[in-house]
Amino acid sequence: MKNIRTIPLILLLFYIILFSILAINPYGREIWFAENAPILLIVLLLVFTYHKFPFSDTAYMLMSILIFMHTIGGHYTFARVPDFGLWQTLGFERNMYDRVAHFSVGFYAFAAAELLLLRNSVRERWLVFAFPLFFIMALAAGYELFEWQFAVLGDPTAGIEVLGSQGDIWDAQKDILADTLGALTSLLFFAFWHRKDLSKKKWTKGKEC
Repeated sequence: MKNIRTIPLILLLFYIILFSILAINPYGREIWFAENAPILLIVLLLVFTYHKFPFSDTAYMLMSILIFMHTIGGHYTFARVPDFGLWQTLGFERNMYDRVAHFSVGFYAFAAAELLLLRNSVRERWLVFAFPLFFIMALAAGYELFEWQFAVLGDPTAGIEVLGSQGDIWDAQKDILADTLGALTSLLFFAFWHRKDLSKKKWTKGKEC
C-alpha cells in the first residue's frame, strides 16, 4: 500500500466490497460472469499499471463510475436495476440504466487524453482529443460485437439479458452514440481541467513528423 494515494485506494477498496456483496446470489450466474469479466480486467489493468503511470485522482474517479455501475448491473442485469420509478417519472418507457452506463464508458477518454498529454506521446494538440475519441468509438463498437456473439452463442436467456436491448432494434447504435457523447463530454472537461498543461506544452505546428 506504500506510495498509493488516498483516492485511488478508497475507490479500489469500495470496488472490492461492492464486488464481493453483489457476487452473492445474482440474477443469473452466467450473466454476472459476462458482465463482470471485462470490468475485472479493467480494474486489474489499473492496479498493475498504477506505479508505472498513475492517472490523476479525477481520472480515477471518472473511470470508477463505469466500474461501479457495471458491477451493479451484473448483479441485477441492466434492464432490472431498481429505478424506483425514476425513468417513468422522466418520461422514459424503458430502464435507461444501461444507457447511462454506456455514457460513462466515454469517461475513459479523459484518462486516455491524460496519458497522451503527460507522457508527451503526441506532438499536435488535436491528437490529444482525436485519438481518445476514436478509441472510445472503436471500443464501443467492439463491445457491441461481443454482446452480439454472446447472445448468439451463449444461453439464449442469458444472451438476451446481456444484450439488454429491451426490444429496441436500434439499441446497439444508441449505445455507441451514448459512449461517443460521454467521450465528447469528458474531453471538454479534460480541456478545462488540464488547460494549464495544454497551454504550456510546445506543440508541433504544420505537418512536421
